[in-house]
Amino acid sequence: MKKNKLLYIVLAALLVLASCNKEAVGPVIADPTAPAITAPAAGLSIVLTETNATTDTLKFAWTAATNYGFAAAVTYKVQMSMPGDNFANPTTIITANALKGALTYGELNNLMMAAELAPAVAADLQFRVVASVSELVPGTYSSVLALSAKPFRVIVNYPKIYVPGSYQGWAPDKAPVLSSLLSDKRYEGYINFPEAGAKFKFTPQPNWDSDWGDTGGDGTLEVKGTDIAAPGAGYFKINVDIPKLTYTMVKTIWGIVGDATGSWDVDQVMTFDATAGTWSKTLDLIAGNIKFRANGAWGIDFGDNKTNLSLEYSGANIPIATAGKYTITLDLRGPIYTYVIKKN
Repeated sequence: MKKNKLLYIVLAALLVLASCNKEAVGPVIADPTAPAITAPAAGLSIVLTETNATTDTLKFAWTAATNYGFAAAVTYKVQMSMPGDNFANPTTIITANALKGALTYGELNNLMMAAELAPAVAADLQFRVVASVSELVPGTYSSVLALSAKPFRVIVNYPKIYVPGSYQGWAPDKAPVLSSLLSDKRYEGYINFPEAGAKFKFTPQPNWDSDWGDTGGDGTLEVKGTDIAAPGAGYFKINVDIPKLTYTMVKTIWGIVGDATGSWDVDQVMTFDATAGTWSKTLDLIAGNIKFRANGAWGIDFGDNKTNLSLEYSGANIPIATAGKYTITLDLRGPIYTYVIKKN
């Protein structure tokens, strides 16, 4: 009798367990229909500008994801993939429960600049819509939509100091500036002194309320110190360290070097255009790599780590894909140093 009673208890427990497991299964999901992007049109080409950054929007629309087998609350995400990424690291730009969404041209430009894409150069972007009903249920994906967009460079107002002097009429409000990219009161810039004997000072504002000079000419700055004499005419790299009250000046002549020029040892010297404020050189190149360097040595050189037309000190080689005659321009007016390579 006891054995029968024990058997009934075990059977009852099994029935309860089976009932619980059946409830945990929940609704059966059919083969859901993925959303389809209906706007914008594939192949659209957009030019982003400061003018349309806040007035224009990139509008997306898509069809509903259906056939889940139950009444599903669907969440949609629009994802963007940068050139060459193929959604390995997509960015979600829109999340919605509706069948549409938008972002401003300015927001799109910010995303492209954050990815360090080259300004004023069209980039191929990819978009897709992901529909999901739960973290436990795999999402469904629309087909990929491709379009191109040309971003603009966002001008960041970095901290700066001014360099008025005899070479420009002692006018602080019209003077070249040195910038602090790290906002650490350490400033850098390149300034051309067209004639020997130029004198100058540094000012924290575009006025003469305060200034730094160098009494004694020893590289140490003093408030309201003596005018600083430039060590001859030329194009100088100037660094100012306000916490230490010191400055340095290095005269530079810029050249292009690399196997694309035929040598990593012999520079193709560039010409400075005082009106444009840039260095340039037209020359024949072969497929290979180049860099920019000053004074025919590796003490000061630039490469491009992201291939985005912005330069970094001791950066990566700059590739030249095909042979031909090129005009190359180097712009060190800052605060971000840039270059342009144009095949003629």
